[in-house]
Amino acid sequence: MSIVLREAAPNDVPVIYGFIRDLAAFEREPDAVKMTQAQLYDALFGARQRAAALIVETEAGPQGFAIWFESFNTWTGQPGLYVEDIYVAPEARGNGIGAKIFRHLAGVAVARGYQRLEWFVLNWNDSAIKFYEKLGGEPLSDWTKYRLSGAALDALATGG
Repeated sequence: MSIVLREAAPNDVPVIYGFIRDLAAFEREPDAVKMTQAQLYDALFGARQRAAALIVETEAGPQGFAIWFESFNTWTGQPGLYVEDIYVAPEARGNGIGAKIFRHLAGVAVARGYQRLEWFVLNWNDSAIKFYEKLGGEPLSDWTKYRLSGAALDALATGG
């Protein structure tokens, strides 16, 4: 199987959006995607680019994607690369696509002088956890992710 990674182009937005919806369904949140294709386009290609994306192609066409952005660490004083999403179509899994994506992103991080490559994984996704550990990834069990959103975010922002 020939695997090609390339930077996403504006005409890839519908494909990436479809993969995002597939990922949400896989993660047991099929109705969680509120973003529109226009918002995705703006995030990736708008005047204030907020993220970057890769497309993975084989002879069968697009088979996956990754979306990432630059983060910053105050302890190192250096930026890092944060992987927001990675997805490989079920029929293409087991062919080295995920490893190729992470190898590419590690290369981007090293070339830019970033000190870290980070991402989250759902606790129940055993196959992904095994894959990440095989890559050399280490779980950060001392940290718990917190989130403010919706009414709680609005209340805090307005002094409530």
